[in-house]
Amino acid sequence: MATSQFSATSTGADVFSHSNSISRVVDFSYRYRNSKLFLIRPSSLGKVQRSFTVKNISSEPKQKLKDRVTDEGAAIDLSSFTPDAVSIASRIKYHAEFMPLFSPERFELPKAFFATAQSVRDALIINWNATYDYYEKMNVKQAYYLSMEFLQGRALLNAVGNLELTDAYGEALHKLGHNLENVSSQESDAALGNGGLGRLASCFLDSLATLNYPAWGYGLRYKYGLFKQRITKDGQEEVAEDWLEMGSPWEIVRNDVSYPVKFYGKVVQGSDGKRYWTGGEDIKAVAHDVPIPGYKTKTTINLRLWATKVPSEDFDLYAFNAGEHTKACESQANAEKICYILYPGDESMEGKILRLKQQYTLCSASLQDIIARFERRSGDHVKWEEFPEKVAVQMNDTHPTLCIPELMRILIDLKGMSWKEAWDITQGTVAYTNHTVLPEALEKWSLELMQKLLPRHVEIIELIDEELINEIVSEYGTSDSDLLEKKLNAMRILENVDVPTSIADLFVKPKESPVDLSGELESPVDLSGELESLVDLSGELESPVELEPTDADEPTEGMQKKEKVDLEPVPTPPKLVRMANLCVVGGHAVNGVAEIHSEIVKEEVFNEFYKLWPEKFQNKTNGVTPRRWMCFCNPKLSNIITKWIGTDDWILHTEKLAELRKFADKEDLQIEWRAAKRSNKMKVVSFLKEKTGYSISPDAMFDVQVKRIHEYKRQLLNILGIVYRYKKMKEMTAIERKAKFVPRVCIFGGKAFATYVQAKRIVKLITDVGSTVNHDPEIGDLLKVVFVPDYNVTVAELLIPASELSQHISTAGMEASGTSNMKFSMNGCLLIGTLDGANVEIRQEVGNENFFLFGAQAHEIAGLRKERSEGKFVPDPRFEEVKEFVRSGAFGSYNYDELIGSLEGNKGFGRADYFLVGKDFPSYIECQERVDEAYRDQKRWTRMSILNTAGSYKFSSDRTIDEYARDIWNIEPLELP
Repeated sequence: MATSQFSATSTGADVFSHSNSISRVVDFSYRYRNSKLFLIRPSSLGKVQRSFTVKNISSEPKQKLKDRVTDEGAAIDLSSFTPDAVSIASRIKYHAEFMPLFSPERFELPKAFFATAQSVRDALIINWNATYDYYEKMNVKQAYYLSMEFLQGRALLNAVGNLELTDAYGEALHKLGHNLENVSSQESDAALGNGGLGRLASCFLDSLATLNYPAWGYGLRYKYGLFKQRITKDGQEEVAEDWLEMGSPWEIVRNDVSYPVKFYGKVVQGSDGKRYWTGGEDIKAVAHDVPIPGYKTKTTINLRLWATKVPSEDFDLYAFNAGEHTKACESQANAEKICYILYPGDESMEGKILRLKQQYTLCSASLQDIIARFERRSGDHVKWEEFPEKVAVQMNDTHPTLCIPELMRILIDLKGMSWKEAWDITQGTVAYTNHTVLPEALEKWSLELMQKLLPRHVEIIELIDEELINEIVSEYGTSDSDLLEKKLNAMRILENVDVPTSIADLFVKPKESPVDLSGELESPVDLSGELESLVDLSGELESPVELEPTDADEPTEGMQKKEKVDLEPVPTPPKLVRMANLCVVGGHAVNGVAEIHSEIVKEEVFNEFYKLWPEKFQNKTNGVTPRRWMCFCNPKLSNIITKWIGTDDWILHTEKLAELRKFADKEDLQIEWRAAKRSNKMKVVSFLKEKTGYSISPDAMFDVQVKRIHEYKRQLLNILGIVYRYKKMKEMTAIERKAKFVPRVCIFGGKAFATYVQAKRIVKLITDVGSTVNHDPEIGDLLKVVFVPDYNVTVAELLIPASELSQHISTAGMEASGTSNMKFSMNGCLLIGTLDGANVEIRQEVGNENFFLFGAQAHEIAGLRKERSEGKFVPDPRFEEVKEFVRSGAFGSYNYDELIGSLEGNKGFGRADYFLVGKDFPSYIECQERVDEAYRDQKRWTRMSILNTAGSYKFSSDRTIDEYARDIWNIEPLELP
């Protein structure tokens, strides 16, 4: 079985057909081959059906595709068509004429963008279908990348760049009265992600296509994204994203590619002994496909996004006509809201349910689609044991963890496999990328909630947990109960859940305990006397005898019955499902995303698992695509690099960037390098004036920190350093200020999660400081502080090429990798940072002398926190001075006691400076003085900038993807003929 013809009505699309022949591929080095574009004769526009005929990537029977012409139209052979400016302009005009989104009389920028994008999509679809045809024919192993986020950015310039048509499209639009830059500015960023997780996923798709690896991405189609950020006098405000209000010219809705997804219901056992998940709430996940072109290759892969809906018959017409309008639409509303918002607030039970629904929808729909493709490619003889040889599923963080029980459910319940067969297939197929060491990001779901929403999956997870316990017991025995307790507490998937009764009798009975445990368990399990001396496996109690708190001044020889009556009962800890543990157990590989992070994963986060299965653990240092993040967003610098290296091969082989090192001291290169940087800075000057109203000097150093707002990323350290700088300036005369300080524009950008109050306070402080500093006539251009609202990929593509100093200053050991640090370094921006995440490797590659290092190191952090908790930390006077200055009201009337208070005290929630801002503050401001010193010597600074670009070659996502393909997925490149 293979593909079938699919006709999808598309806004502004022409009638387009292709055959199954692999020769029907767009080879832009020559011409379109054998493809046909069908245009409608002007004389016969009575009833025109405007649609694309493209491949349906589904499990339908294969039908032969034929070129077709509508009754009113005539075919025009494109075999003689070459993508020159004249023919491209003609195609753009065609789409503009027949596009129903806009009125016909004007050809203004929004219309020009949609017409241009659809003309590009024509070309992508040809290559896209040919790529898929070839994958079907060759039936090689394919990788599937599942991620809750894909932060793509704008697609137009990336697509024409990868197709090597930038100049041709620029000339074509000029002929039509527009320019490519203005037209591309009309595109909204696809609101499918938030931070580095989603941007990494999009870089990976670009590299997969460029390197010709057979792969797809799977995600959700969020209607309103995370949120659009507005900055007001009150700080950050959130409104819904509007990226889909006009539709997306890139996606094709696959209305015939949909899968059922079930929630709630119950599990029953049939007469055949099988388990059946019945009843509940049923929705439908519908595919929306987005083509992802590779660079200088015909390969065009797919990003499949799921939208959720219910059939029309679920609309309750009777209730609607009875005036119960809300009730009538309840099914539709419940289904559609699953894909409304990325990361809906989860403080309420409704929010938690919605998040879990999102995660399951992604996993279930994607796996059903993957399995349907495997069955179709297998033909009449499906060999399920070959599934891991044909399919690799990569879980990008813990959000897609439900892939593991869902694949088990499908294989056991629907395909009739045994537990062992299904488990071997699942473990051989699935792999997990860990992106965090933060406890709150290692997801834990309420077992009770999951039992209600996904009852069959909980049964499977419980069995996996039991199998894990068996393996732990088998590996470590039962003679050392303390060791066994430690292993189980660290490794079990189910937290605060009693050990299964089937396991209890495996334990060696310890010496008799003096404590009478009878009647103390709310839901007692028959442990057959084997577990009396074991610590409660919920992980909450460290001692088997301290079942209730005791007065520290009283002897604790035993527990008296009357004490238990008098004391408050200990709250029952919630029963949880530890998703990260499930990922480690259910997958065949676990990787971190930077060398230091992978070591922390092995030595701290999953140490017990690493001791049991060391072969599972790997490092895959992140990377970014040099196409978008150098070639397309910084063409002036890219041209300079190509000129001095003598080739543009560095765009595909970034190791050639290292050749810049031998030219770093050349005055001619330095002059060109500085000119490119200044040109980029001038663009940012205009942009910031438009977006914020602030005027900045292009002669100042551009000092940038753009990333998700979080306490561990320490935007607070940055702004307090700026406050200190400002305070010192105010204490000096104008002449002293000018002699002491290099002029700086300090630029911030990033979103604070809507319910993350402390992060929003940080945003408020930054904007308040900016409002004060930027209007201080004594300071002038010596210091400006600007917060860029609604930071996204497009803003990053403008800021990064213009940046001269970039701050990556997270608390050591807390940033998994970071990828913006790589983008800045590639573009010749110097970094100031801690030894955290990929900073460690960047510093190694660019040279210690070309990286501004400060702060405590990862191995010191635990000891420093302990020192703080013991009251031994003595803050630097400069830190106390800056806190007092903030509290003085110098930056307005807002009360910053809660924010500043988090940096004080020795213990307590939200106190004690957990992220060590105070500890690192002296080192930070002293490091900033070294930055000023270096910047004054522009020749030295430019040399450091060149060496940063030269040393950044390792951090291409092409290198990362090659490593995933070789070490985890076991896939090979498949280049189209």
